[in-house]
Amino acid sequence: MIRLEDVYKIYTMGDNEVRAVDGISLVIREREMAAIIGQSGSGKSTCMNIIGCLDVPTSGKYFLNGQDVSTMKDDEQAEVRNKSLGFIFQQYNLIPKLNVIENVELPLIYKGVPEKERLELSMEALKRVGIEDKRYNMPSQLSGGQQQRVSIARALAGRPPIILADEPTGALDSRTGREVLEFLQKLNEEGNTVILITHDMLVAEKAKRIIRISDGKIIEDSGHSVPEEGEEGGAA
Repeated sequence: MIRLEDVYKIYTMGDNEVRAVDGISLVIREREMAAIIGQSGSGKSTCMNIIGCLDVPTSGKYFLNGQDVSTMKDDEQAEVRNKSLGFIFQQYNLIPKLNVIENVELPLIYKGVPEKERLELSMEALKRVGIEDKRYNMPSQLSGGQQQRVSIARALAGRPPIILADEPTGALDSRTGREVLEFLQKLNEEGNTVILITHDMLVAEKAKRIIRISDGKIIEDSGHSVPEEGEEGGAA
């Protein structure tokens, strides 16, 4: 489903070259639940942006469902992103002036889904996260855990096969964070591919596979062996 082949993302800052992603090769299969873990500056967020079609590699290939998206134009990547990927962020990214169901509908509006179908898909997603009774509430009327559930419903509304969760428990207390992680595990059991991006090992351990990144390289992968420096191959 997801395949990175010798991917680099290089930034030039003055006279310095920063390799945010430094030759990563990686395969994440359909219906896997994997965590990409690393400290701030490790390259995990850049890796997520490439997987999420929010950025393109400087070199290397990225295949999503067999399509080479690494060379696509912005509008082509946006189409793939809307069809295949759902995003969950640490800060929820809800629009304060829109109520719950209007927030969930937003990505469907961008996809051009007709109003009646939008409402049906949004209600279905809210029911999956257990807050359909809050559909007319404003974000400010919800707890942090409820807001994150709205964020998850928004990610699910378009029925994407892949869920990318970027520090999904970072703004939550420990009990609510556990509930959100249990829900992501449930989504995986129901057939979604789930990728967690985190710096927290306690969060990463909820995944079936842990991929550790440091200085833009994969240094550990519980699903596959990682070659030593100078050896052939990759973490795929």
